[in-house]
Amino acid sequence: MPADSPEKMIGRVIEATLYDLTEDFAHQYLKIYFQVVEVEGRTAKTIFKGHEYSRDYLRSLVRRRTTRIDGIFTITTKDGYRLRVSACAFTPHRIKTSQEKGIRAVMKEVIERKANELNFDQFVQEAILGKIASDIYNEAKKIAPLRHVGIRKSKLLSKPPELMAVTEVVEKAPEVGEKST
Repeated sequence: MPADSPEKMIGRVIEATLYDLTEDFAHQYLKIYFQVVEVEGRTAKTIFKGHEYSRDYLRSLVRRRTTRIDGIFTITTKDGYRLRVSACAFTPHRIKTSQEKGIRAVMKEVIERKANELNFDQFVQEAILGKIASDIYNEAKKIAPLRHVGIRKSKLLSKPPELMAVTEVVEKAPEVGEKST
């Protein structure tokens, strides 16, 4: 990433696909966002900012005469991170509204249970690699047949208060050429 000085890198968001990290072509559709929090020489330290399905992959899942069930949930992990998680499920044919509501309730229950059990790093790993989606699928398939279930998007809303103080100190560091008071 081009920058005049390392200080200008702090706060930037970097996009990568899961394929770039795992080199498994099956993961090409998942975009992951990292935010730079610290720079040491030519190495940048980042934190997970969020992820989402690529636009073309999501469009390839949508079909006529099927139902798409979306659920958007704000959760807090065991170690205090707040995230907004968007799950989606696709059926092979249309289903009743009551079945949609049941599947959405299963999504909410599984995602909240996982958030209460896991810390931030574990939750993100399970969400991205499909473990949470697999758990949702196994419970929701009892309500209606499903074609695809996944966590299509996640976004980090806030960090725990003790980490917020550390981040603010880094962000309030004086710029090059500025006088500190």
